[in-house]
Amino acid sequence: MQRLPPLNAIRAFEAAARHLSFAKAAEELHVSPGAVSHHIKALEEDLGVPLFKRLNRAVILTEAGQLCLPGIRDAFEKLNIAIDKVRSSRSDNILRVSVGPAFASKWLLPRLYRFSEKYPEIAVTISASAGVADFAADPVDTAIRYGGGEYPGMKSDYLFGDWHAPMCSPQLLKGEKPLKEPADLANFPIIYEDSLVYNRLSPAWDDWLERAGATNVTLNQRAHFNQADHAIQAAVDGQGVVLGRYILASGDIAAGRLVIPLDIRLETPLAYYFVSPKSAVEKPEVTAFRSWLMDEVDGS
Repeated sequence: MQRLPPLNAIRAFEAAARHLSFAKAAEELHVSPGAVSHHIKALEEDLGVPLFKRLNRAVILTEAGQLCLPGIRDAFEKLNIAIDKVRSSRSDNILRVSVGPAFASKWLLPRLYRFSEKYPEIAVTISASAGVADFAADPVDTAIRYGGGEYPGMKSDYLFGDWHAPMCSPQLLKGEKPLKEPADLANFPIIYEDSLVYNRLSPAWDDWLERAGATNVTLNQRAHFNQADHAIQAAVDGQGVVLGRYILASGDIAAGRLVIPLDIRLETPLAYYFVSPKSAVEKPEVTAFRSWLMDEVDGS
């Protein structure tokens, strides 16, 4: 068989060609635009022809790019169909769920025992990953994702939205300097959660300060974390104030481990979605998990 270029390079090309944007392809694949550019450059060198024309603020396909795109799309579609057929034929009563690490530890896992009690015949395997679930290559049946809700070729069910606000340990508020208004944040160590820096829709501290009318406040950067649950735990431990996601922090807030000293909420267009390949929607394990999950959302 003739040697094929690396699959990651082909995937990067297909996504960039579909969006006509390296940045949007990077967002979909959960990598940096630089990584997409590197993959495509390597593919062009492998093939010996340019696939894109790079313009000032856009890219367009060359004749060679237009020539190979339909075949690549068709190949990915056939690969998806083949994998889905294998998965749909399974009868092992194992449900494999891909979910972000922070959502798994802070929301899903504390509740998962209730699913096992209701459906003891289904064994659940949790794959904690922040990347987009690749149903064609990864051994997963369904996923829970935090994003804008656009998952081409998938069935996605809206679970719930979220909002951000400053959160900290109640112990942190017992010092000499109170935290009663946004300007007081300058007196406290600030925790940064960087897990969503790739997503332009994700709110940040600057957005919250603008919402609070305190753009002249200089924050004291203390620590950065690339996982939201780590940032929340740092706040629970009294290390500073985090701009926390309520859904992830709700258990700590209910238990009194975190408080919201400044109740100025920053809404976000991002939300949590239950995502499945259309071929897996009617599988008994997926149907049962979806039904249980919706009940948990309604009760949370």
